[in-house]
Amino acid sequence: MRTVASVVAAGTLLLLSALSLGAHDFSKNPVTWNREMSRLVYDRCASCHREGGTSFSLMTYHDAQPRAIAIREAVLSRRMPPWGAVKGFGDFRNDQGLTQEQVELVAGWVEGGMSKGNNPNALPPPPKFVPLPTLQAPADKVRVSGPVTLRQAMTLDGVLPDSVPDGSSMQITAVLPSGAVQPLVWLYEYRNKYRHPFLFRKPLDLPAGTTIRGVRPPASIFLLPVNSDGER
Repeated sequence: MRTVASVVAAGTLLLLSALSLGAHDFSKNPVTWNREMSRLVYDRCASCHREGGTSFSLMTYHDAQPRAIAIREAVLSRRMPPWGAVKGFGDFRNDQGLTQEQVELVAGWVEGGMSKGNNPNALPPPPKFVPLPTLQAPADKVRVSGPVTLRQAMTLDGVLPDSVPDGSSMQITAVLPSGAVQPLVWLYEYRNKYRHPFLFRKPLDLPAGTTIRGVRPPASIFLLPVNSDGER
């Protein structure tokens, strides 16, 4: 487990170093709402933070500017957007967490004076929202609570929290018969109101005899296999 954590930490450090090389130069190009922040909010926040959404609106400069300090703190602490897991532990195609560069963009906007910008034409059109389908776990899901050893091989598409106490943090791994450890997901201060699946960028092949560890009872999760026809 320590080896996995060390690899993740090293990888995260390299990623942050790479991102810093191409980071926004705030001294030459101050961040504005019209040009940068609106696009980030529309893309990563507006599905909830809008009129008729599940939280207060951030759709306009006048909505966001009074909340700018709170937005910065929520983003820096990784509470928003509510991904619910540690970045870099597992690779997910539906990862909604902000990149380090995006986090720095939000901080730069606040620390630079929360400028609206002088060019209204730079403001993108508001996004259109499509109702999300009801979240349903497939019939062939595998429930895990406590250590569970797989009796047969499976190709894993993702994991879905089933019953996880609010605020829980759990480092969940798959220990292969060879002894190799495969990171699955590291839930961090998880909140059920934002329940969603964690879908891997590439399916994971888990042989029979693989043991899933890190799910502390009474918490439970579902393993989501790839469909028998290969669809994801």
